[in-house]
Amino acid sequence: QVQLAESGGGLVQAGGSLRLSCQVSGRSVSSAAVAWFRQVSGEAREFVAAIRRRGSSVYGTDSVKGRFTISRESDKNAVYLQMNSLKLDDTAVYYCAAGYRGDSSSYPTFAASYDYWGQGTQVTVSS
Repeated sequence: QVQLAESGGGLVQAGGSLRLSCQVSGRSVSSAAVAWFRQVSGEAREFVAAIRRRGSSVYGTDSVKGRFTISRESDKNAVYLQMNSLKLDDTAVYYCAAGYRGDSSSYPTFAASYDYWGQGTQVTVSS
């Protein structure tokens, strides 16, 4: 059974950095597309970034491009999201998701491409 566990969230001042971790168990992370989504209470879940099975990455809104970096460490079976220059608007619960289907890597920005989700980690950016 595949399980995902996020960590690394917390409270940070605007302009600061955080690194989120997504620990995958039960199956190799190298066989999956793994993504980060975020959600603000009462709003739709938003795609942030994904790393495809073959290692290429894709990012969501222009607001995170150049500030967030997704990476994978196969020997640790983990995926990370390095977040720099954090803004107030980055405040959300961040979820990692993994998909092992062929279309998971083909359509990495869609939540429906992923079968496994973590419980989420809160990121709060203060002024």
